[in-house]
Amino acid sequence: MKEPHNHAQVGYAMIAVAASLAVIGIMGLFMADDVLFSDNMQREHTAHFNECKANDFKTDGCEKYWDRINNPISGIYVDLEE
Repeated sequence: MKEPHNHAQVGYAMIAVAASLAVIGIMGLFMADDVLFSDNMQREHTAHFNECKANDFKTDGCEKYWDRINNPISGIYVDLEE
């Protein structure tokens, strides 16, 4: 009776996992100069949203929020017709 285990597929899976971890490590090395990249990006977007909110979403660049306001979920109601 043939052995039911397929060691070759397990080996290939281990190689794939090792390669993916190596890619993650290499990406970490290249991004090491800005370890707070995503945090800085989130802070910039939050600051932009708060600036748009203070100006009633009528300044340039605030059009992208128009489809997300004036509904009960957001709780932000602005007259965009003026």
